[in-house]
Amino acid sequence: MSLKPKPIRRKKCASCKELFVPDRPFVSWCSIDCAVVIARLKQAKQKARDATQERARHAKAKEAVKTKGQHMKEAQTAFNAFIRERDRIAGHADISSGRPLDWTGNAVDAGHYRSVGSAPHLRFDERNCHAQSKHDNRYLSGNAVDYRIGLIERIGLAEVEVLEADQSVKRSTIDDLKAIKAEYRQKLRELKAMN
Repeated sequence: MSLKPKPIRRKKCASCKELFVPDRPFVSWCSIDCAVVIARLKQAKQKARDATQERARHAKAKEAVKTKGQHMKEAQTAFNAFIRERDRIAGHADISSGRPLDWTGNAVDAGHYRSVGSAPHLRFDERNCHAQSKHDNRYLSGNAVDYRIGLIERIGLAEVEVLEADQSVKRSTIDDLKAIKAEYRQKLRELKAMN
């Protein structure tokens, strides 16, 4: 009964990819130079993982100290971006003046028919918000009379009267605002993917 020696198994170096015979089973490099390269790669990967984890911790801490107002602003930004894209894709003109909108620059607002100050419960109501030129929205105070005319053409008199009669009270929590932001970011992605 003779014992045969185990055949020498060759490995591919993890650094230079050359075949070599390891002197120990756990060795994955053919020379000291390759071992140094592998060690530096491992250090770089670990440093990148640590940096990613640190950024994630920082983002989580930053999110935890946000005020309700900051969440409201982020939700409003996501909602407004969706409204502008929705109306751009539909080819709508300015809701109040009927003039074509300049989509090339930063000249279009998401204007509310019933202002956020007078009807905060309609802030995120898609029927209450449409693409409007910055001039009409900001300098003509929303151009409400002409906005109503354009709104009746777009959604109908019955819906406009429902908006005008709505005096409900709605208080949004931070979780509500996070959900609104996520919903409108998703809707915007879907719109952009379709177009």
